[in-house]
Amino acid sequence: MGAKPAASRAVDAPTLRATATARERETLAFLADLSRTLAVSLDLRKTLSEAVTRVADFMQVEAASLFLLDPESRVLECRICVGPVDITGSRLALGQGVVGRAVAENAAQVVADATTDARVWRAADDDNGFVTRSLVCAPLATADGPIGALEIVNRRDGQPFSDADAELLGIIAAPAALAINNARMAGNLLEQQRLKREFDLARRLQKSMLPKRRRDNFPVIGVNRPAHEISGDFYDHFELADGRVAFLVGDVSGKGLDAALLMVRAASLLRWAGKDGVSPSAWLARANDELCETTQDGRFVCALVGYCDRAATRVHFAGAGFPPVIVRRGGVFTDFPSGGPPLGIMTGLVYEDHEVALDGGTLYAFSDGATDVRDAGGTPIGNEGVRALIARHAESSPHARLRGLLGDLKQLRLVDDTTLLLVETSRAETADVLLDHRIPANAHALRGLRAAIRQALDRLHIEPLLRDRLVLAVDEASANIIRHAYGPERTGEIGLRMLLAGSVLTFELTDTAPRVDPQELRPKPLGECRCGGFGIALIDEVMDSWNIEAAASVHGNRLILRKRLGDPGTDEANEA
Repeated sequence: MGAKPAASRAVDAPTLRATATARERETLAFLADLSRTLAVSLDLRKTLSEAVTRVADFMQVEAASLFLLDPESRVLECRICVGPVDITGSRLALGQGVVGRAVAENAAQVVADATTDARVWRAADDDNGFVTRSLVCAPLATADGPIGALEIVNRRDGQPFSDADAELLGIIAAPAALAINNARMAGNLLEQQRLKREFDLARRLQKSMLPKRRRDNFPVIGVNRPAHEISGDFYDHFELADGRVAFLVGDVSGKGLDAALLMVRAASLLRWAGKDGVSPSAWLARANDELCETTQDGRFVCALVGYCDRAATRVHFAGAGFPPVIVRRGGVFTDFPSGGPPLGIMTGLVYEDHEVALDGGTLYAFSDGATDVRDAGGTPIGNEGVRALIARHAESSPHARLRGLLGDLKQLRLVDDTTLLLVETSRAETADVLLDHRIPANAHALRGLRAAIRQALDRLHIEPLLRDRLVLAVDEASANIIRHAYGPERTGEIGLRMLLAGSVLTFELTDTAPRVDPQELRPKPLGECRCGGFGIALIDEVMDSWNIEAAASVHGNRLILRKRLGDPGTDEANEA
């Protein structure tokens, strides 16, 4: 009798090992199939529900549930539940119950006896009559922390759960966590792409509503610079049948896509309201009443509208919550507060008209983005700062002045959309001389020439990539003059004048070398392997046009390179 148990133990050991090996193979097969199913699923919600059911069957438990963590509220919600009682929608705070603790600690929780364990959340059992005897909960772990938990309740054989059960559930939870996390990231990416498409559409729509630059000495010039992807500012100008020029500037409250759409509507409405040539105050009142009927979300629009004659001798305008208009005449600044509340707040408002004789001066209107620009200390520059910038560029031509103003503002910290508009008597546009420089015709002097050009372009706030390409093109042209016009046996000088007329940047290079036949200057194909000729190809690539002509003196040549810059404040500005 005594030998029989020993014999039984000897027989049972291989059987136990075989049983364990079979269970391991079964577990691996289950994990592989579960991972594959989750990885290829197009409907993760349905797949997860089926997966939780399969987990309950594989683990031989009475109930199973999956909780997900809301990233904003940090609350856990039961999304999927399998078993006799449905707890879908139940919510737990981090740290509450076994599920909340598993997520808070990012560690599996084993409860052998639920009747005595203080971690157990008993409210569900109290509500539905289900009796929880034992349970295991594993976090859905990711690299960025747990995103939820997988819980199983009550083994069907009545035995309590063990640490081995917790380890196995943790392994099963891994592919579920990966699938959910990937689905969330894919969803976020799709949402970002959708928003980007919407923003791009709104941005293109906004740009299409800004007026095209007039090149016929038009008296009104404006620029707009968004602080972010899209702008809540706008401006417009158009001619009336009686010969007057109408203009408007607006600033919509708020940010984002809603503000952009309101901007489009407000710009269209203000253009419509001013087409009849009514007084500026009546123009604003008409637009305000119409906007109040269609705007229900508490947003409003600050605006300035007005007219001038084609010669811009007098300006008639009115404002609605807009910053004061500045008139600079003979070096003296005068402010004209716009008066009147913004548009879209309440109907029946009355606005105040202003009429100003410019007498050769300039009217400046600008949104509060200009005054809110921050200096190095983080302080808004205010009206005084804007006046200082206007005075700095006062002697430039109108387009160069706006480019300089906007460039200075960009060097500070823009915190809001910025729109600038000026009205002044039109005059023939003269070229501003930005640089007048001479160097000896030798390669060592080119370094100083490059530095002078770069500094001049930086004063224009040209985008760095375009700036460097322009410097390189002029450097190549100068090197060609030294190498081919003068040659190794001649000495002389190279003169460079850099001019800006409107949006056309011109480089004039002069020398005193023998006359050059323009027909001999041809760019070499870029596929050519031999040295030489690539400088002209580079100039062709960077510049819009160039030509060479005889200098005004008896000897010498004059090489003229031209580059049209985009209008300041637009996406086309400063592009190569």
